[in-house]
Amino acid sequence: MSRSVLVTGGNRGIGLAIARAFAEAGDKVAITYRSGEPPEALTSLGVLAVRCDITDSEQVEQAYKQVEDAHGAVEVLVANAGITKDTLLMRMSEEDFASVVDTNLTGTFRVVKRANRGMLRAKKGRVVLISSVVGLLGSAGQANYAASKAALVGFARSLARELGSRNITFNVVAPGFVDTDMTKALTDEQRAGIVGQVPLGRYARPEEIAAAVSFLASDDAAYITGAVIPVDGGLGMGH
Repeated sequence: MSRSVLVTGGNRGIGLAIARAFAEAGDKVAITYRSGEPPEALTSLGVLAVRCDITDSEQVEQAYKQVEDAHGAVEVLVANAGITKDTLLMRMSEEDFASVVDTNLTGTFRVVKRANRGMLRAKKGRVVLISSVVGLLGSAGQANYAASKAALVGFARSLARELGSRNITFNVVAPGFVDTDMTKALTDEQRAGIVGQVPLGRYARPEEIAAAVSFLASDDAAYITGAVIPVDGGLGMGH
């Protein structure tokens, strides 16, 4: 049965791979994007692209109305949108810290709260939050990003307890280093240094993150909630 799926930040990288996986499986997929234009690869699959800045509650509300008008109430939400503003603590401004938290954590709160309106009525739903291995391990120069991504674990587990009786599951996927445009911009020396820390000795493909998300949204994962699934090549073992 085709479900209404929403992926925030679905126009590139991990979000794009997740949106494509759901669309190819036959779901009715919508994405949000903040800037640029959605890739033709998605529009050719019939994916609905909605411009939305998740730091703006009114834009979130309008985005949901567009998605609901086109596809019905959101049944699967993947909260993927996020930003980085990396710098060492002594150089980090309050704006650097607050803007990352507002997007990555409070933005997730906004989209999850709005999705739950329809999920509560339907008495079912799947929510997957995209965190990061950095949120579990920590990373020098990324205190703001790591804090925002670690907070998603507590957020998801609290909601898993709060709404489990309504048949709504909340899980977290924590990717490691993924082969995206962001990591391709690194030097060969930087890439080699990162890969040297990963037991499997390579970057993840975005499709491997999408596979974990698809599983958590599937019937096979109906009894999984409050879980943190690392897709990191073993980088974060023990965390």
